[in-house]
Amino acid sequence: MIMIAASAKIHPLSVIEEGAVVGENVTVGPFCHVGPQVVLADEVTLMSHVVVLGRTSIGKGTRIFPQAVIGGDSQSVHHSALDTELRIGANCTIREGVTMNTGTREHGGLTEVGDNNLFLAYAHVAHDCKLGNDIILSNNVMLAGHVTVEDRAILGGGSAVHQFTRIGRQAFIGGLSAVSYDVIPYGMLNGNPGVLSGLNVVGMTRAGFSKPEIHEVRRAYLEIFEGPGNVRTNAEAIRERFADCRPVMEILDFIAAAKERALSSPHRGKKG
Repeated sequence: MIMIAASAKIHPLSVIEEGAVVGENVTVGPFCHVGPQVVLADEVTLMSHVVVLGRTSIGKGTRIFPQAVIGGDSQSVHHSALDTELRIGANCTIREGVTMNTGTREHGGLTEVGDNNLFLAYAHVAHDCKLGNDIILSNNVMLAGHVTVEDRAILGGGSAVHQFTRIGRQAFIGGLSAVSYDVIPYGMLNGNPGVLSGLNVVGMTRAGFSKPEIHEVRRAYLEIFEGPGNVRTNAEAIRERFADCRPVMEILDFIAAAKERALSSPHRGKKG
């Protein structure tokens, strides 16, 4: 049984399959295809030529532009389509040609996207990725499987992120960069291979950080990456001295959680 709210506007040239759930004030333009396990929350808009497949739920107010394919099977060679899912939050904007895949059963089966995210044309979110809120993926950004992107991160056009990599809160990835190793919160990475080039000071300023706070984070950054030991020993050594600076503690906690994972470094060819 198709469950379509009375206030939904469905173009007669679109297909809504049996089992789909369509909320209040949803708009589905012409030539869209909505699969049988899809849930469209209230006020979702599919403009035209949008395909939504799989066990996919799309949050309130999200807008999807033409030629996007949302909820397709994982492109992993080990993928089995059973019991896998894609969840997209509220008020996201998903531009032309964007693709997002469901998860893989072997790794929990869930690809998850938070609220208020902007995906520009032809960006790709692969299986089992976890994205927070207020993120921007510029044109042609490619996230491989199992990537984590934390809140307010910005990825420049054409950047590519290796599988299982983590990108910290409010990090900035320059256009055409290759992200092979984890990027600390507030870090700025550029190049191929990607190299840390300092802090995302512009983003921090826009987020309301004061100049003294930014200077404090910069001092900690230099001690972590330019200190006498390796990144992890340097990070632990400064923890007590910067205990009152929240963004520094975020960076230190991110490094501690990395355990044996490699971290992007300011030094080309060297990883933390």
